[in-house]
Amino acid sequence: MMRNDKTNPTTTDAGIPVASDDNSLTIGPDGPILLHDHYLIEQMANFNRERIPERQPHAKGSGAFGYFQVTEDVSKYTKAALFQPGVKTDVVMRFSTVAGERGSPDTWRDPRGFAIKFYTSEGNYDMVGNNTPMFFIRDPMKFQHFIRSQKRRADNNLRDHDMQWDFWTLSPESAHQVTWLMGDRGIPKSWRKMNGYSSHTYLWVNAKGEKFWVKYHFKSDLGVECLTQQDGDALAGIDGDYHTRDLFDAIKQGNFPSWTLFMQIMPFAEAESYRYNPFDLTKVWPHADYPLIKVGKLVLDRNPADNHAEIEQAAFEPNNLVPGIGLSPDKMLIGRIFAYADAHRARLGVNYKQIPVNAPHSPVNSYSKDGAMRINKVSDPVYAPNSKGGPKADGERYPTDSAWSASGEMVRASYTLRKDDDDYGQANALINKVMDQAARDRLVSNVAGHLLAGVSEPVLSRAFEYWRHIDAVIGQRIEEKVKAGQAGK
Repeated sequence: MMRNDKTNPTTTDAGIPVASDDNSLTIGPDGPILLHDHYLIEQMANFNRERIPERQPHAKGSGAFGYFQVTEDVSKYTKAALFQPGVKTDVVMRFSTVAGERGSPDTWRDPRGFAIKFYTSEGNYDMVGNNTPMFFIRDPMKFQHFIRSQKRRADNNLRDHDMQWDFWTLSPESAHQVTWLMGDRGIPKSWRKMNGYSSHTYLWVNAKGEKFWVKYHFKSDLGVECLTQQDGDALAGIDGDYHTRDLFDAIKQGNFPSWTLFMQIMPFAEAESYRYNPFDLTKVWPHADYPLIKVGKLVLDRNPADNHAEIEQAAFEPNNLVPGIGLSPDKMLIGRIFAYADAHRARLGVNYKQIPVNAPHSPVNSYSKDGAMRINKVSDPVYAPNSKGGPKADGERYPTDSAWSASGEMVRASYTLRKDDDDYGQANALINKVMDQAARDRLVSNVAGHLLAGVSEPVLSRAFEYWRHIDAVIGQRIEEKVKAGQAGK
């Protein structure tokens, strides 16, 4: 075999050159393998441990790196460093399906995750959004149960439409999201050709301390394109990684996808009297009430070199908030403040923020110490307060101003209903004011096909009633189509 001095030698993980990529160490060519072949042991032991637990929801996905640049002046609404005029901020993004496991097809009918980590000059800011401006539920008490209803049964390990519709029809607040999901936008053609939304309401605070409620809308510069149910089903069998491949190949070819960020901005005091509860995740703010305000451009221009290290280990969490951005009374958002960080600690380890993709690009001066896989060095003092020169919180420079007041008895209750609040009104508007007749026909077909795939009584009858509450005509058409399909079997 000819020697090639230009080829890097294979090494162990400790950097020690190895003698062979092909053959284990044995007693003679035909003898037994020796236990002290430490390179063979390293290879086998690492292989047995190279998988980390997948995410509970949003397990299947991929992403890329890029930047966000502010093109407008929105400084009157927020003092956040990343939203000041002309500021350019590095980002990593991850797209995903919600219900499927890591090996599931990209083109199942499901919402898509749209998560962004902004590496700002004042720490990491994460937005855990979706390609839908609303969600199925409004209270985190139901989140675990919702996800389990979309996963696999305990007995046969199969996904089950019956339990999905069982949960949805017993949770009328899901109507808006289910109508969106079963419509034309339920299967994006590409991650590059779908919008992204914060869905949640956040708080912005400007340099004067003035507060605003906001929602984020990332509009695809390539437009929005979707797949029919038939096309999605076909691609699931032909290329289960269709969306992953599409994003990677586009960036590799220099066709960098981009989105324009717009904001809906509500003056702080108007939340008290707005006709919908502005913090209810199952609702949207009509654009006629709060028009879109342009902010800047998001561009993805670099693929990961190691998908596991840079995307699978990326940890997005809504508790990563920077000065000038705060939470709202959105119950789902507040629940996620605990859930996401806790999930990362369980999946990646307590020091997951030291993994390079999660590490901020700004200085870290914390008192966290020790724990498995710690990389950042710790030096005394390791406690606060101290008189030894350790970091000190600066309440004057970084006041707790991204907050709001609340009062009342401790209760377990849904949001107080506003003038136009109900569970079906916005779903009805989506059908009758956004969809045309052809889109309504496809909605009926999609829902009926889903119901015919194993939904049993009494869940099936509740599903018909659920859709009649949303729209009487659509509900009747769905029932007729399902019963015709049953008769034809």
